[in-house]
Amino acid sequence: MSVEKLIFEKGAPGRRVDTLPAMDVPAEALDSMVPANMLRKEPAPLPEVSEIEVVRHYTHLSQRNFGVDTGFYPLGSCTMKYNPKLNEDMAVLPGFAHIHPLQPESTVQGVIQLFYEIEQYLAEISGMTRVTLQPSAGAHGELTGLMLIKAYHESQGQGHRNLVLIPDNAHGTNPASATLADYKAVEVKSDPQTGGIDMEHLKALLDSNAANIAAIMLTNPNTLGLFDSNVAEIATLVHEAGGQLYYDGANANAVLGITRPGDMGFDVVHFNLHKTCSTPHGGGGPGAGPIGVKEHLVAFLPGPLPAKGEQGYYWQDPCPQSIGKVRANKGNFGVLVRAYTYIRTYGPDGLLHVAQSAILNANYLKHELSSDYDIAYPQICQHEFIATAERQKEESGITALDVAKRLLDFGMYAPTIYFPLIVHEAMMIEPTETETRETLDYFVSVMKQIAEESRTNPEIVKTAPHTTPVGRLDQALAARQPNLRWMPGQEQTH
Repeated sequence: MSVEKLIFEKGAPGRRVDTLPAMDVPAEALDSMVPANMLRKEPAPLPEVSEIEVVRHYTHLSQRNFGVDTGFYPLGSCTMKYNPKLNEDMAVLPGFAHIHPLQPESTVQGVIQLFYEIEQYLAEISGMTRVTLQPSAGAHGELTGLMLIKAYHESQGQGHRNLVLIPDNAHGTNPASATLADYKAVEVKSDPQTGGIDMEHLKALLDSNAANIAAIMLTNPNTLGLFDSNVAEIATLVHEAGGQLYYDGANANAVLGITRPGDMGFDVVHFNLHKTCSTPHGGGGPGAGPIGVKEHLVAFLPGPLPAKGEQGYYWQDPCPQSIGKVRANKGNFGVLVRAYTYIRTYGPDGLLHVAQSAILNANYLKHELSSDYDIAYPQICQHEFIATAERQKEESGITALDVAKRLLDFGMYAPTIYFPLIVHEAMMIEPTETETRETLDYFVSVMKQIAEESRTNPEIVKTAPHTTPVGRLDQALAARQPNLRWMPGQEQTH
């Protein structure tokens, strides 16, 4: 009997689980409630299974998933942080979990207080004046931030500004968000030596387009894992041209307690709470991407905003210039509870230690791997770095994809590959702050083994993975013709 049949073709006639009382509504009454053309003419072809079969089936399927709780997840630029279980405990407290967003303010004082306090914390962490908690994700926050910038320019009689400068190593969401906000994205080149903005190219773009520059979107440290030491000069140049500075907070884990976007000169900041404050990451959501702004943009924020008065906490109506709500109600509250718990648990000194530990771990891995892999930028990195498979590709045809697939055989997730696009055969590695020395050393030993296999037995790398439930897929075919549903009797293929 095949493994697929053991897993999927379960059951036998007569097996069942009775967990509900007998129905006390006459069948005739049900028939009259459901139109005849909606009734089945024969029972659904569902397997008849016992409770233990059902439990084992779904438990087995869950064990095929990989996550931060099951293994090392160095997915660069995504900051796959461990989610402390204390955060989950707080999110399911009855006073948080069993409320309705439209309850009277007097009955949810603690909830509004949490909104009020986490806004203050995020404003302090980022160096901003006020924060909206409405956006549902980082990309949603990007769009919201650009909408705020657009509203500001229009209020200044500068609505014609339509260009957003974006580095060539930026996240793909940046140009996408600019397009959605009805802006035109203009690429800014990176300096091949420093990895930061090419200052001469930036100056040329500002000189030729000053009247139409709306903003520049920057991640600092950037996706190369490098802090751009020219950020203060960049801020001065863009502001002199009449533009605004937007801070993509994807890599904020590296600057917690060390520096703040507001102190660098940024006007707008977005947070990825799943990256910076350890809320659950991925799975389609829900998420949260708060946006912080300097004083001159506060009037345009979505509302309502949490406020505190003599009678307690309340929801403050938005200003007349507000861009309006960007999400129903006030945001994904359960995510915000988790982020609030994380910030309160660590405190200022703890958050500083988070950033320092993330930087230390990344530099340790970079140093240990530098003898077996090329390092795109060998200088001291921040929370992540770019190793490449260029050497392996030249020697034996092994690519970054092959290295990533082979890593799966050792119980670890692969780093981000082929990003940023300006680095060939890129492998963006980010260990985060919570990984132990033993885990980091194991990762190094596996990467070194793969490098050795690439020289002596490249076929085992090119055909990996070998130990996972599903082997190497034809990725182009899987993307164009995905097979997402199993049918009885269907042969399972890899």
